[in-house]
Amino acid sequence: MVCQFCKLKEATVHVTEIADNKVKKVDACAACAKEKNYNDPAAFAIADHLLGLGAAQKMEEASEAVGTISCDQCGYTQADFKKSGRLGCAHCYDIFSDGLDSVLKTMHKDIRHRGKVPAGIQSALKGAHRLQSLNRDLQVAIAQEDFESAARLRDEIKAFKAAE
Repeated sequence: MVCQFCKLKEATVHVTEIADNKVKKVDACAACAKEKNYNDPAAFAIADHLLGLGAAQKMEEASEAVGTISCDQCGYTQADFKKSGRLGCAHCYDIFSDGLDSVLKTMHKDIRHRGKVPAGIQSALKGAHRLQSLNRDLQVAIAQEDFESAARLRDEIKAFKAAE
C-alpha cells in the first residue's frame, strides 16, 4: 500500500477513525506520519480520539483548577491518562473524578455503570423483586398487627404467584 500523502513510499502507519458513522482511513509512510504527528504519542492524544475531541482537554482543565494531581496509590497522572486513555487503578476514579464526569458523559448516557441484563431475565428479576417486596411488606404488616393490610398483601401475593 502506498502512502496517501507522498504517493512514493510504502505505507507503514495505518490510522482508522470512525466519526458520525463514517470510516476514515489514513495510510502513511513513516516520514509523512511523523510530519503529520500520527506516530508521536505526545501529539496523538489517544484520550481525545477514544473519547471525542476535546475530552482530554476538559480533564486537563479540571485538573489545572485543582493543581497537578496524581494517584497516591499507583502514581498515575493526568498526562498518563491522556497518553494511554486508561487509568492506573480503581482509586484513580476517585482522584480524577472531577474531570472524569464530563469525559464519561460524552462517552456514555450516564456516569454510573448500570450493567446489562437480557430482556427475558430482566422481566423474571422484576417479578422476583416484586414478590420479595410483597413478602417483606406482609411480614411488616404482621409484626405491626395490621391484619387488614396483611390480608390484602396475602391476596396480592397469591394473585401474583397464580399469574406467573
